[in-house]
Amino acid sequence: MHQADFFCEQPVEKVMIAMSGGVDSSLTAKLVLDSGVDCAGMFMKNWEEQDDQHCPAQVDADDARQVAAHLQLKLYTRNFAAEYWDDVFQQFLEEYRIGRTPNPDILCNREIKFKVFAEHAEDLGASHIATGHYARKKVSDGIHWLCRGADYNKDQSYFLYAITQQQLQRSVFPIGGLHKPQVRELAAAAGIVVHAKRDSTGICFIGERRLRDFLGQWLPPKTGAICLENGQIIGEHTGAQYYTLGQRQGLGIGGVRGAAEAPWYVIGKNMEKNIIYISQNQEHSALMSNQLELNNLSWVSEQAPVNASLSAKIRYRQQDQDCELSINGDQAVVHFADRQWAATPGQSVVFYSQDICHGGGIINSSNAQVIL
Repeated sequence: MHQADFFCEQPVEKVMIAMSGGVDSSLTAKLVLDSGVDCAGMFMKNWEEQDDQHCPAQVDADDARQVAAHLQLKLYTRNFAAEYWDDVFQQFLEEYRIGRTPNPDILCNREIKFKVFAEHAEDLGASHIATGHYARKKVSDGIHWLCRGADYNKDQSYFLYAITQQQLQRSVFPIGGLHKPQVRELAAAAGIVVHAKRDSTGICFIGERRLRDFLGQWLPPKTGAICLENGQIIGEHTGAQYYTLGQRQGLGIGGVRGAAEAPWYVIGKNMEKNIIYISQNQEHSALMSNQLELNNLSWVSEQAPVNASLSAKIRYRQQDQDCELSINGDQAVVHFADRQWAATPGQSVVFYSQDICHGGGIINSSNAQVIL
């Protein structure tokens, strides 16, 4: 039985493929099938939408079924909406409520895709799961290392940094060595109907929505003041929880007497008083940080990087930034060679040594001002 390179020469009994109805997971299924291992697919529904406009889960489910039928692959369906609500969405809301800006995709990967999904896969006899992430892994001295995908424009290791060593050991990323155009070309050549389907965006499993309107269903609007840093009130907002550090869209600030015709940026907020502070200085001291404090550290290899030359990202798609890391238990301080713009509490800093993604932590505070 032939086993493809993405299995890293691991013994594989059965693979459960996470199928979302998109081109990435569909080609993943084709590649796993072609490897000759025993496999099946599973479509997971993780959000009970109240309408079909923003979260067309039924369309995605139908696409997954159509692809599975074309590939002659058995497809299971599971509803993890309760687990998603309890383990991901409640924390997502709480972070916004206290004024932070979370990244639900990272938590969703750890708690749902690589935990709940993997547990159901194991119940169905699968020793491994396969996902359509643009990431790779390698095995050295018994340790499974998470690595960037070959397509740096699509690399998703940033969103996977919080998975555990055990979760990574049981996971494979068949398209991690491909570039997105190759994925679409191979899918088209295989007759996969979704080969040209648009990539999904928006909140993990919830879809594309106007975030402020969506959050307002659980975090009700509350009118507050928009102020300059000297305390001068120049406008009103509908809730400080809806705004994030560095934000320039949706402020509703028109012409201000004595101010230049230039963009305004959120430079801080006071959640207790429901105030947001703004400035036209894009490099205001409240937006620039050399040093960040992190908590909730997570290391894929289960060991923090030692004596490694590190770079880091404070947001997805950012270019790697040279840094130094000092760790004390579950907390750390990272010092960057260059100042970082709008390092936002609640977001993640992810560390790399060349292509290896070591892990990361959550920004707890910075030397920028968050509450003025």
